Amino acid sequence: MAVEAVHHIGLECRDPDVTEQFYTRHFGFRRARLVLLGDERIVFIKSGSIYLELFRATQSDPAPAPTGAGPEYPGWRHLAFKVDDVDAKLAAMGVDAVITAGPMDFDAFIPGWRTVWIADPDGNIVEISQGFADEEDPPSA
Repeated sequence: MAVEAVHHIGLECRDPDVTEQFYTRHFGFRRARLVLLGDERIVFIKSGSIYLELFRATQSDPAPAPTGAGPEYPGWRHLAFKVDDVDAKLAAMGVDAVITAGPMDFDAFIPGWRTVWIADPDGNIVEISQGFADEEDPPSA
């Protein structure tokens, strides 16, 4: 059975309010649900059909904050958003755009593809990309 859609990505946050404000301000998310669990709460924010589920972290970081395009050990490398213009997005984000790598052009792979990686308030790597297009007839695995 095929998956219907990606529903949400859960993020552990030092301060869920700061993380919510970052994704709301810069990537068009809005609060969709607040779940109260005693003294704790879970915040769901939504953009299109994708949700981020924000939890307050209860442990310290086990490893140094990732750099570049994200960690290179098993796990999630980064969260990516497609925009019309990477440079305009960076300019609009101002000091909140903490660049970890790039911007880089990948015209050799996909004409018009340009990407930059930034850190969110918790140090998670976020890719901002323009110009990605599916391959017409990709080879099978």
